[in-house]
Amino acid sequence: MKAVIQRVSRASVRVDGETIGKINRGYTVLLGIAQGDQDKDLEWIVDKICNLRVFPNNIGKFDKSLLDINGEVLLVSQFTLFGDCRKGRRPGFDSAAPPEIAIPFYEKSISLFKAKGVKTECGKFAAMMEVELINDGPVTLILDSNE
Repeated sequence: MKAVIQRVSRASVRVDGETIGKINRGYTVLLGIAQGDQDKDLEWIVDKICNLRVFPNNIGKFDKSLLDINGEVLLVSQFTLFGDCRKGRRPGFDSAAPPEIAIPFYEKSISLFKAKGVKTECGKFAAMMEVELINDGPVTLILDSNE
């Protein structure tokens, strides 16, 4: 499982011109589910995202977590995180989980964030989405449950 986390001052996602998710201060999380991912991968990613200390304290040092600041999450499914570009000109996506596996993981991730008390807004699985964000810092991190 992979996640690209961007610390944002605000973010939104649109489908067919309609805003379906919108947050204030927190993270935009692009989440990719791989073949073979398990519940432990998802639980690790969600816990890590909620507890990473990348928000500034009163002297500007990374010291506060998403939970500490009562931050929000805009969660967007992103199978292209598993694009293999090593050969040819077109990425291959063989290591990405198919929808019948990925959708339950994506839905469970929403539930796990909410269970931790995090306001969570979402994109729409497999839809063509427009994600707009103001990256705060900028701060962008990549998590991989297999590393």
